Amino acid sequence: MQDDASLCPVQSPLLGARAGRAITHGYFTRQGGVSEGIYRGLNVGIGSHDDRARVGENRARIARWFDAEPHRLATVHQIHSPDALIVDGSYDGSRPEADALVTATPGIVLGVLTADCGPVLFADPEARVIGAAHAGWKGTLTGILESTIEAMVSLGARRERIVACLGPSISRQHYEVGPEFVERFVAADAGYSSFFSPSSRNGHAMFDLPALTVRKLTEAGVTAENLDICTYADEDRFFSYRRTTHRREPDYGRQISAICLREV
Repeated sequence: MQDDASLCPVQSPLLGARAGRAITHGYFTRQGGVSEGIYRGLNVGIGSHDDRARVGENRARIARWFDAEPHRLATVHQIHSPDALIVDGSYDGSRPEADALVTATPGIVLGVLTADCGPVLFADPEARVIGAAHAGWKGTLTGILESTIEAMVSLGARRERIVACLGPSISRQHYEVGPEFVERFVAADAGYSSFFSPSSRNGHAMFDLPALTVRKLTEAGVTAENLDICTYADEDRFFSYRRTTHRREPDYGRQISAICLREV
């Protein structure tokens, strides 16, 4: 791993303890990048309107932190789906539509981009299988976490050995939703009502997406951790789509969470 003091990723105690040196991971912040203005810092969002060369340099810095070439940083065109893809040594740098990646190939850096949605990194250190999922409300509701686990199992992982960590994402305190949103979840599972609490606005509710994410991971049979860091509240370190929307800013950056198998 490159010693770059300008990049300050948050790391999971659970993943660190279980994976040791066999697997490297990081939930990267805004720190250490070259973007400016509203994208200040380490914006890796190809879909943003930031200068493309700056985004490219930021992504290259992420890859170098893992001692990888930039083309070995695998990401997808995220569409809030339940779709997880398996990648191997033939990965060509493309960005297919999906919301999770899984691999058993050392040297490929799996990354997901977020700006309030939940980045979840997975590992079965014994089987040497890893995964990364972009878990927004829609993907979490429709099965992205379960799809990622199933893809890992297809490569030899076992549910009882998989550890998963939810990184920085929006907290209940800053996630207000309307009645139709609540109805969608309760229609899927009446028990989901426990993830909503009254808002100060009549008919609205505060949604606890992190708690739902951890519950779904646990119900899927894996050991789960929540770093409990709110992207909305921590502007110095994280981009936030909702904060940008509230300020009526024209665009927003994206941070990356990534994981990589080390060569044996």
